[in-house]
Amino acid sequence: MEDMQYNEINETKGDEKEFQRYLKSAEGENNNGQNNLGYRYEKGIGTTKDNEKAFQWYLQSAKEGNSTGQYNLGRCYRKGIGTTKNKEKAFQWYLKSAEGGNSRGQNYLGYCYSNGIGTNKDEGKAFQWYLKSVEGGNSYGQNNLGYCYEKGIGTTKDKEKAFEWYLKSAEGGNSYGQNSLGFCYEKGIGTTKDKEKAFQWYLKSVEGGNSYGQNNLGYCYEKGIGTTKDKEKAFEWYLKSAECGNSYMQNNLGFCYEKGIGTTKDKEKAFQWYLKSAEGGNSYGQYNLGYCYKNGIGTKKNKEKAFQWYLKSAENGNSYGQCRLASLVKAHCAILFKFF
Repeated sequence: MEDMQYNEINETKGDEKEFQRYLKSAEGENNNGQNNLGYRYEKGIGTTKDNEKAFQWYLQSAKEGNSTGQYNLGRCYRKGIGTTKNKEKAFQWYLKSAEGGNSRGQNYLGYCYSNGIGTNKDEGKAFQWYLKSVEGGNSYGQNNLGYCYEKGIGTTKDKEKAFEWYLKSAEGGNSYGQNSLGFCYEKGIGTTKDKEKAFQWYLKSVEGGNSYGQNNLGYCYEKGIGTTKDKEKAFEWYLKSAECGNSYMQNNLGFCYEKGIGTTKDKEKAFQWYLKSAEGGNSYGQYNLGYCYKNGIGTKKNKEKAFQWYLKSAENGNSYGQCRLASLVKAHCAILFKFF
């Protein structure tokens, strides 16, 4: 135990020395030092965490033409780290970083084009920037390029190529790529179905802390995909995934509490998780929340709120929400017809 404490002290001293070294470098107007100093302020390495100072040093580095600093500055604007969120500025700095040959900047520029973040949506440009990113060996770009081939985003659908890029990403240790590869094996996308391999890749993904992998691993345990059914383990992984803030997983956890899958039934907790999912924009969470309000599951019956959440779910393209909304409207019209 004493040795462990000694190592921790040494590591802290090492971090402090590194911080001082980067501080001198940054104050000497070295743009690499400025970027590295920003990172240490952001993460609290060798100093107190300070997002505002992190932002300022990334800004200095970016203005000096450092492509990694430009990428980090774009990230600050996208996430609101040390500054106000600004999607347009995020896009502009990702663009500068990408044009400077930074593979991370290229990947995120592709993401901006794919989702219309700070710019008009352009799937063709998204695909081209992901392609540039993978030329630099970026594992996130490899996963995103795989997704483009799988869904036909900016290119012709090619499930075999999708599988190949997911495989490269996964073998490079990327948890998103590992999750995507697991899904390919589970569903037979670009390869032969192999439930055992699906389970193994989901397992690798969760080792990297991936919330999507956690959800899919939970599903494997719930349904017995590539492993023995274990509803308690399924619940544990759904819980971990939901706590990461992903709205899709929050809906699944709500369902576990509602039906008592791997845990004791708890309608109030089910309602709370459906609420989080719905507020996060998940159409299934919105549908289930509407169902809770309609039937008084974990909350008081409220037909107006039920209607509102079914409407949101339907507007987000959820077929269950659309059907439920149609039945409510039909019933409402029948009541009005009888009245008149």
